[in-house]
Amino acid sequence: MTRGQFEQRFFAVGRVLSVVFFVAVTVFPLVYMVSLSFKDVSLLLQDPGDFLPTWGEFTRFEPYRRVLRSVENGGFGFFRYIRNSGIVSVLTVLLTTGLAIFAAYAAARLRFRGKQAVSTGILLIYLFPAVVTAIPLFVLFSRLGWRDHLWALAVVYLAQTIPLALYMLRSHFQSIPNELEEAAMVDGLTRLRTIWKVTIPLSAPAIAAVMLYVFMIAWNEFLFALLFLADQPTLWTLPLGLQQLNSVEVPQTILMAGSVIISLPVVILFFFAEQHMTEGLTAGGVKG
Repeated sequence: MTRGQFEQRFFAVGRVLSVVFFVAVTVFPLVYMVSLSFKDVSLLLQDPGDFLPTWGEFTRFEPYRRVLRSVENGGFGFFRYIRNSGIVSVLTVLLTTGLAIFAAYAAARLRFRGKQAVSTGILLIYLFPAVVTAIPLFVLFSRLGWRDHLWALAVVYLAQTIPLALYMLRSHFQSIPNELEEAAMVDGLTRLRTIWKVTIPLSAPAIAAVMLYVFMIAWNEFLFALLFLADQPTLWTLPLGLQQLNSVEVPQTILMAGSVIISLPVVILFFFAEQHMTEGLTAGGVKG
């Protein structure tokens, strides 16, 4: 066996082992969480290795029914939390994407005074931790009387989502050849129609990635939701609803069922968006 053949086989085996290792490390916590949402924790303590639920336990959806059941019927009212999180997340995605597209285009294409400072500031603002902006935003919205509203929480999330969305889209817009937009404007399109007809279709993969990222932030965010909605339990989002399950009075099976419910929409959305992002990346931007 030559040295080249040895290295080729060695790295081939190493690649397979690396993929198997990282898949196991990633998938096992999810499988364990789903298993605990069906299996009684007392049985797991007796035999920690037997964490996979039996068929009878798997078909018993009582933990999920109890989590989703309304509070009046002895449940935890997660349907309401899902609705609130959905409203805030979708509204945040629409606001962030709409504002970031035009702001990122201006930073990438237009010439104006202080352009470099704005581009640098976009990244610097994102480097500040959320806790630094939480108190000023809380005081501002309290004085304006805008607390305890889902739309206000979506506006607050702009402070977290817009800086990175601007940075990602600006970098992608800069990679699009200027000749495509110039040709569109020579054909009679205005600047806004050029953005709509040329820039946005060519940037579909980047926009999809930004929308997915923004949705995940709004769906899983806890700190701002706690500050702005703590006094209104009817407006709580899923992270706040899940927090109430983390107590000694609530069985761990119920907690795991709530964790699965909060994680499942993001997983489904990721796989759906991943397919469309792949199609967008392989599609041609210029046709003969």
